Amino acid sequence: MRFTRIQLRNWKNFQNIDIKVGPRVFLIGPNACGKSNFLDAIRFLRDLVLPGGGLRSACDARGGVSKIRCLSARGSSRLSIKVEMLIGDNEWSYQLEFTQEPYGKRRPVLKKEIVQRNGERILLRPDKYDDKDLVRLSQTYLEQISANADFREVADAFEKISYLHLVPQVVRGSKDLNVQSPAFQTYGHGLLERMASANKTTRRARFRRIEKALQTTVPQLTNLSIERDDRGVPHLNAKYEHWRPHGANQTEEQFSDGTLRLIGLLWALQDGEGPLLMEEPELSLHEAVVQHLPQLIYRALIMKRRTPRQVVISTHNATLLMDEGIGPEEVAAFYPMKEGTKIQLVNEIPHIRALMQENITAGNAAIPSTDPKDAHQLAFALD
Repeated sequence: MRFTRIQLRNWKNFQNIDIKVGPRVFLIGPNACGKSNFLDAIRFLRDLVLPGGGLRSACDARGGVSKIRCLSARGSSRLSIKVEMLIGDNEWSYQLEFTQEPYGKRRPVLKKEIVQRNGERILLRPDKYDDKDLVRLSQTYLEQISANADFREVADAFEKISYLHLVPQVVRGSKDLNVQSPAFQTYGHGLLERMASANKTTRRARFRRIEKALQTTVPQLTNLSIERDDRGVPHLNAKYEHWRPHGANQTEEQFSDGTLRLIGLLWALQDGEGPLLMEEPELSLHEAVVQHLPQLIYRALIMKRRTPRQVVISTHNATLLMDEGIGPEEVAAFYPMKEGTKIQLVNEIPHIRALMQENITAGNAAIPSTDPKDAHQLAFALD
């Protein structure tokens, strides 16, 4: 599955946006412009269909409907997300509109749910059953196995969405953290358990590829593996070669932040089937490594796979966008306005498109257009 179009209305930073997306998308823009919130809107769809999830759970995990609603919303209290996607040979669209109860528990209330396949509408809510029992509007049909039989492909596709924003401290502290916390799971909790639980043959093959990649960046690190301690807690292990003939064994506790993030990235590129959302993959990595990440990601997810995976990447880093293979239709620029953030593909911005057509990279052509206009004053802020 891959998304082809995403529309958001009254959603966090966005009063009304409509963007077409391809197999690979880079999100650029200043701090607090909504890049993470855009990725989170896609994750919201996944949270609707996860076991134990659903509309209310997805909203509660984000602080409730009022925390999701755009501060610039005018005229309507409804939030809306609509996505168009390709699943196999079929074109699907899913639209959800909701608000919250005016009093009491202020639970989310569904206002519209529409599913279409190849232009044919196969679900429209509220329906006659909802009219008889308004409590039904606290749940989507998407999240109900008994109700989504005609479009279960959509639910299955949403469940395969994955997100990577690995925080090394969370990975290292997995044994001490609350396993049930969605935030910790989002930022790397459970990564080592997923590695340890993978099929043995699959895990060995992935680790061989990861070790080969590490040889280009951390050549002293060899013999990567994962083992459980006496309590059953999984730990990454590797040999760190130095002047002594047998080297030294290290676990994730001793790995640098950059090494641990790179291992997590390399694992994520081999694990899963659906769209992969990546938050600033360049963090903690050397610039010489960062400039090759787009090619690595492209080859791993699109070029070398029988079934390509879509990838959406947020970044501030110009080096990441120095790859000449990145086209203007792959870069979405975020511009914060008083009435909410605007998003444009840079191939729709004439002067940036013209620069990139002259073989100027997106890092040089597009990133400067999103610089905060008063950033040069920061050096004098504390005078």
